[in-house]
Amino acid sequence: MLLEMASYPREKPCAGALGARGDALLRALGVEVDVPSVRIDGISFRGAAAEAAASPGAIGRVVRRLEFDHALARAAAARGVVVREGVRVEAVSDDGTGVRLRTSAGDLHARAVVGCDGVGSIVRRSMGLAAGRLRAQVVEVDTEPTPNDRERTLLHFDASDPRLSGYSWDFPTTVDGRDLVCRGVYQLNVQGVRLEVGAHLDARLLRAGIDPTRCGPKRYAERGFEPATSLAMGGRMLAGEAAGIDPVTGEGIAQAIEYGVLAGPFLARAFGGAVGRIVLDGWREEVSRSRLARDLRIRLGLMKLFYGSARPDVERFITGSEDALFVGCQHFASQPYDWPKLGEVVGRGLAGLVGMLIRDALAW
Repeated sequence: MLLEMASYPREKPCAGALGARGDALLRALGVEVDVPSVRIDGISFRGAAAEAAASPGAIGRVVRRLEFDHALARAAAARGVVVREGVRVEAVSDDGTGVRLRTSAGDLHARAVVGCDGVGSIVRRSMGLAAGRLRAQVVEVDTEPTPNDRERTLLHFDASDPRLSGYSWDFPTTVDGRDLVCRGVYQLNVQGVRLEVGAHLDARLLRAGIDPTRCGPKRYAERGFEPATSLAMGGRMLAGEAAGIDPVTGEGIAQAIEYGVLAGPFLARAFGGAVGRIVLDGWREEVSRSRLARDLRIRLGLMKLFYGSARPDVERFITGSEDALFVGCQHFASQPYDWPKLGEVVGRGLAGLVGMLIRDALAW
């Protein structure tokens, strides 16, 4: 049974960038999510000193969660999942025989509960887990295009303001058949002094010739993945943003899908032949052995570089050659790597890291 607090179609603030990896994972399950979207072929990145772009082609698409999530819920229902809309979960507890849920529609009892309930996860709170230190504040608006926008086949990231422990973005989107641009600001709480994301977005809109008072900003928070976090307790387990997503960029749709792809077989094994109480404590180990966790750990390392003192070096690395962005696009899309480009990127990265270590040692 799927409990949904709202009723579909329901709004979900999100820039909507879905890497092709996510669609490939769904297709492997026999699910096609056919909703209005904008095809993305590449990424452009602006740093403090330079800008670069790469376009391998077909790396993903931008969707509206209003439509995408509704289509996913319909796909689940078509496979026999009971989808109950407008049911708010108010409390979750382990009663020794399973998991009890107090909801707006009455009490429920389950052998297992998967918390896919996002950054404010009530399932996570019921497990006594902290909110997490890798929290981000995000604000976005949908606007008309401007003459200075990048090509509509690119996701544009702007990290040119070093005061921002994050980035601004411009993503092409489609709303009710209209070609618009989703613009926003992502800020991770890793530095002592942070900009107010709403004011930062307003200033950016004004520079683009857009009146911010005519826009309807949507604010939300995100949670980054932290490897040490316990992801299960008794019959409760966490997936998607309740567990944690990419802390560098806030990318989460494809990762949430990948959590689900892992969770299905794991739950099937847990239920196979079991009578009575289900214990899901092996979920953290299941995730830690996965490609998803390896990817998130790498991104966690990149976060420490990009949002630390090495940020100028990382920006120069990204903008110094199209190969870095090209390989990044392929990773986003889960495309086969261009091995010569990947080798060049790894070589440059190692040389740059050694240079930073030597420089820091000499300074010390």
